[in-house]
Amino acid sequence: MDKVLITGGRKLQGEVEISGAKNSALPIIASTILSVDECVLSNVPLLKDIQTIKKLLECMGARIKREGDTLDVNTKDLKSCEAPYELVKTMRASVLVLGPLVARFGEARVSLPGGCAIGTRPINLHIAGLQKMGAEVEIKHGYVEVRAKRLKGAKIYFDISTVTGTENLMMAAVIADGVTVLGNVACEPEVVDLANFLTKRGARIRGAGTDTIIIEGVARLSGGSYEVMPDRIEAGTYLACGAITGGDVTVKRCIPAHLEAVLATLRAAGLKTEVTSDSIRVIADNGITAVDVRTMPYPGFPTDMQAQIMAVMTIGRGLSVITETIFENRFIHVPELRRMGANIKLQGNYAIVEGVQNLPGAPVMATDLRASASLVVAGLVAEGKTEIHRIYHLDRGYERMEEKLSQLGAEIVRVK
Repeated sequence: MDKVLITGGRKLQGEVEISGAKNSALPIIASTILSVDECVLSNVPLLKDIQTIKKLLECMGARIKREGDTLDVNTKDLKSCEAPYELVKTMRASVLVLGPLVARFGEARVSLPGGCAIGTRPINLHIAGLQKMGAEVEIKHGYVEVRAKRLKGAKIYFDISTVTGTENLMMAAVIADGVTVLGNVACEPEVVDLANFLTKRGARIRGAGTDTIIIEGVARLSGGSYEVMPDRIEAGTYLACGAITGGDVTVKRCIPAHLEAVLATLRAAGLKTEVTSDSIRVIADNGITAVDVRTMPYPGFPTDMQAQIMAVMTIGRGLSVITETIFENRFIHVPELRRMGANIKLQGNYAIVEGVQNLPGAPVMATDLRASASLVVAGLVAEGKTEIHRIYHLDRGYERMEEKLSQLGAEIVRVK
């Protein structure tokens, strides 16, 4: 199993280009099920999760060809409506095929999802929404089995904001009969990106990016070409890398508006930022001041950046309180940061971080995708060597991370 070795203490400097957004590409790929026409997707990152959903569609009968960052997807000859446990267990986003399969074929059999161990993320809201649209649902032997002669428009209100639930039901509704109104939906940019792709293919969607989305069902969708938006979490992670090392890092090919909450936090921590239409520069020449952070649904501070900003705060001046409101188990990186000398105390969904002058390098183990990133961030500033094990988590969400960090001056290598 691969591991990453980091020799800390180098200030990162230079520019890094951001890849396509994993959490945007996954539902967009799943949505190709809705049409028999070919779809050509560009700026698709080469990641483990993308490979997983590619395998999932191929096992159903899709033909997918990859050249560089472009995927040609043809689901015309799909023969199976089943998403097997062997694939779904490794990635929760596999459940995104549920809505498109039921909408197009009137049936689906999808294994209950797995993925990162960051908390219970049930799909009951997906199921309840499909039932309101006229589907019959059974859960048997670890699978969700859904049948519907034809989905019908409905008014659906989410008890809690859910990104995958919003995406799944939006995809189900675009070729359903009548009008579907989704209330208290997720406003994340990835939801908007999916809506833009569906609209380009003939869907009628209003309100994406607000808390209410209205979908008027159409008879069919066409194919089409589309460029996946840049990954805001990858961009934020490299900004954190620049900040913790006292560096000067510019992330290019990003959308700064998607990172306003992260930028506000970095500025509050005493860092300088320069923003253009498609780039962000962070300059950390005066240390880091501890700041409080509270994760919230978009446009609040993203839960997917919580672990990385906590790593930055471990060397901040003063005391910071980091509150996690989205996932109940998203502090599982804390014991590993403690192994590196961080002073962190946990109280329920609060992490109290008292900054220290230095972090010593240590062998640590990644526990989920963003926890992996936080250990890389901490390792870049730690004295001596940091050895990160189980980096297959990292490969799920960061494309060529060692290469990109090396370009910025980090001393980092992957060891087989």
